[in-house]
Amino acid sequence: MHGAIYGVFAFALFFLPGLMWPMYGVQVNDQYAYFLSQHNSIFLGGIAAISFLFRDIEDSEVLRKLFLGLMLTNILGLIITLYAGVKGIFVGFGWSDPAFFALLTALSYVQLKKTG
Repeated sequence: MHGAIYGVFAFALFFLPGLMWPMYGVQVNDQYAYFLSQHNSIFLGGIAAISFLFRDIEDSEVLRKLFLGLMLTNILGLIITLYAGVKGIFVGFGWSDPAFFALLTALSYVQLKKTG
């Protein structure tokens, strides 16, 4: 599920930044902003790929580190997007981002706890 969510956002921010960012109150004004959105999709796509490729891992230590890494990534996303919302950078649909990262943090935490 984690990988699928990140994959969808990687795809959308690469191919549709002019449609996606204005929903968050951010304008894509020039080729540099457009490229920055596409550049961001590298990392989102990478997290999606790692999540997908590690889905069948049996080693509990590897799983524990993977879920810890995903949880820390989502906590960082929560902090940064919450800051953007409080500062007025993200408006409108932008407030969904902190909720999104909080949900993914919680899901990662639950999976982390299941690994022992």
